[in-house]
Amino acid sequence: MHIHHLNCGCMCPIGGALFDGFSRGLAAHLVCHCLLIETEQGLVLIDTGFGQRDIQAPSSRLSQFFIYFNNIQFDQKYTALAQIEQLGYSKRDVRHIVLTHLDFDHAGGLEDFPEATVHVMQTEMEAAQQRRGFIQSRRYRQSQWDEVKRWKFYEAGGEPWFNFKAVRNLKGLPPEILLIPLAGHTQGHAGIAIQTSQGWLLHAGDAYFYRHEIGFAQRRCTPRLRAYQWMMEVDRKARLDNQQKLRALSLAHSTDVRLFCSHDAIEFKILKEQDNSQLHKHDLPFVN
Repeated sequence: MHIHHLNCGCMCPIGGALFDGFSRGLAAHLVCHCLLIETEQGLVLIDTGFGQRDIQAPSSRLSQFFIYFNNIQFDQKYTALAQIEQLGYSKRDVRHIVLTHLDFDHAGGLEDFPEATVHVMQTEMEAAQQRRGFIQSRRYRQSQWDEVKRWKFYEAGGEPWFNFKAVRNLKGLPPEILLIPLAGHTQGHAGIAIQTSQGWLLHAGDAYFYRHEIGFAQRRCTPRLRAYQWMMEVDRKARLDNQQKLRALSLAHSTDVRLFCSHDAIEFKILKEQDNSQLHKHDLPFVN
């Protein structure tokens, strides 16, 4: 398998380093870290970030609250489709999309890939359809996925993967790709584990937001991202428990598993540079 790291969204919330830990100006810099995997079954996309229609008509697709709160930068170059075409592929080459969850910044590009089968946890779709409360009604945007024709839903549980339950044998996908239920941020939130020749790569989605939350015995997080996680969580106990389990995994298996989350720009930069250098070994140490 060949893995590409894509940034499929740019968000610049006001707060600078209070969000991302490095920006010197007023605006922070958050990414939407997605993966494009070349497999014998065709291209597999892990999350989509924002889509072409989000860029063309954001006000009709996205919540005004999140557009302004996250200071979303709408630029075609960030869409998965634009980056996939730049690699020489077409939208129809994407045969499968595996989602960490259905939030607006993770599922916006689903309809850009009409031939794809979309894989997601059953509880996530149920939560997205109910959309109860201020945040839930704004985070889930049915217009982003109401034209999807092929869905595959999964229940939590299954064989263990390290200290986590794992959903294996995703329909139509190679056995090296697993869903790892990580509820808390949303009811059906999941990580995506990919077995490579150099070990495991775990896309942890929004199970954590900041690079210092894993890889260290004590969690450290910027104040604005700490508050954002609190605002977006649906189950605090589950979120913190799963985050602690990820932290333990990162410490006990640092040579076996490389973790990253969806929005940390430093994590993305390191893995993207590795992608560009064509090493694709996924054996870098954790970011400090």
